[in-house]
Amino acid sequence: MAALGRPHPALVAGKYLALAAYVAFALFPLYWLVKIAVTPDRLIYSEGTRYWPSAATWDNFREVLGSDFLRFFGNSVIVSLSTAAITAVIAAGGGYAFSRFDFRGKRLVSALLLLTQMFPLLIIIAPIYRIVASLGLLNTLPSLIVTYTAFNIPFALFLMQSFFDGIPKDLEEAAMIDGCTRMQALRKVILPLTLPGLGATLGFVFTAAWSEILFALMLIRKEESMTFPVGLLNFVSKFSVDWGQMMAAGVLALVPSCLFFAFIQRYLVQGLTSGAVKG
Repeated sequence: MAALGRPHPALVAGKYLALAAYVAFALFPLYWLVKIAVTPDRLIYSEGTRYWPSAATWDNFREVLGSDFLRFFGNSVIVSLSTAAITAVIAAGGGYAFSRFDFRGKRLVSALLLLTQMFPLLIIIAPIYRIVASLGLLNTLPSLIVTYTAFNIPFALFLMQSFFDGIPKDLEEAAMIDGCTRMQALRKVILPLTLPGLGATLGFVFTAAWSEILFALMLIRKEESMTFPVGLLNFVSKFSVDWGQMMAAGVLALVPSCLFFAFIQRYLVQGLTSGAVKG
């Protein structure tokens, strides 16, 4: 019999077993991606159902690294980081304003921002194309940065507003009583407490920009400006698909995302553990 107040060992084992099953289920697609990436081309179809190929090779990775795909990766990194940084700054300022101030037209602006999230992308892709073309930004990375930023700002702003709403106004008032201006109180007291929100916003926007393909496919036609989701289409020909190199490129595409989230994880922890009082 389990001790009073302690869960039964069978219950604990069941929880760990369920957790292990969930992790295995979640990671299996990643495992299969790596499996296909290291499988020689001659074995991909003949050993497609094996959980590990009878032979492994790094040729697919060498072919990808020796192609123009590194340029596609670089373009995606520039677009994703720029979009995440610009959106986070605008969303932080807008979220703070919506959380702390009451101004004329606040509800109308909120409704309009929410309304922008209700339109299917296929409906507005043509107007966006015309606008970008009129600005002379077709086949340039700024066209993607501006477009991604515009589409991610509403969600990011509401996300940051929810974090600001969770911070008591008394903290700002106490800082202003101590001699801080509103901007100093925002920078020294409020922003450190919203680092988890900024981290979540950066992660969401970076992921959305990193994997987006519709606008990248419509606005970028020149190969030197393509991002990696569009570059993946180079592995698809009229009569065949180079699965090995495509999966190898997919594995490499995970590296920047993992590094980015490893970087912002520090700020997530810092935001959760930082205090708001001196001493």
